[in-house]
Amino acid sequence: MKLNKYFAGIFTLLLFLAVSVSAQENKEMTEEEWQAEMNRLTQKKADLTSELNGLQNDINTLKTRFAGMQTYEECVDEAYALVGATSADVEAFKQKVDALNAKIQAQEPAKADRQAELDALKANKISALPMFYDKVHNQMQRALDAWQEAPKEVLYTVVKGDHLWKIAGKKEHYANSFAWPKIYQANRDQIKNPDLIYPNQSFKIPNLTDEEKAHYDKARQNYKPAPLQN
Repeated sequence: MKLNKYFAGIFTLLLFLAVSVSAQENKEMTEEEWQAEMNRLTQKKADLTSELNGLQNDINTLKTRFAGMQTYEECVDEAYALVGATSADVEAFKQKVDALNAKIQAQEPAKADRQAELDALKANKISALPMFYDKVHNQMQRALDAWQEAPKEVLYTVVKGDHLWKIAGKKEHYANSFAWPKIYQANRDQIKNPDLIYPNQSFKIPNLTDEEKAHYDKARQNYKPAPLQN
């Protein structure tokens, strides 16, 4: 407490000395100097008041403009209205875009089907919205164009010792001998008896659909060889 009083006394003394010096300096100013200083301060006050009024006018103008501005939600609804859509329509469209983009990235066959889906999205007016335009009309199309789809079928020339079961089991074909009926059906014009094929015959090896793959995989898994006869 005594220390606080001590510092308070020192502060009071310094303040008194500062006022005394200022008063002494002021006494040395002439009347003309006093008047000039008053005029300077008066003009400065007027300038600051004018500047303050200008800033206040700017603030009032901005407040007026802000009051007349649309909310973000109103701007979004207006943009949607331009393409005749609601928020629900846009959300449903977004889900379709995301689903198709996933298929394209995974190169889920067939490419022609994916292109048809993309063309349908492009034809939808919602695709013109900024959030969709580049992705639907540019990015996804480039991904589709870069998709190198495997041929729908390949040709295979029969060699001595071949049979449909063996050909279907080759890794470059189906890697599943149970899929031999697919080769048989695709080459009925050449194969009269599936047990009889001949060297130098050229067979079409068509791709399997996902459903066919699942069917023949299940047949292989369920296969139980006949017990050996003693």
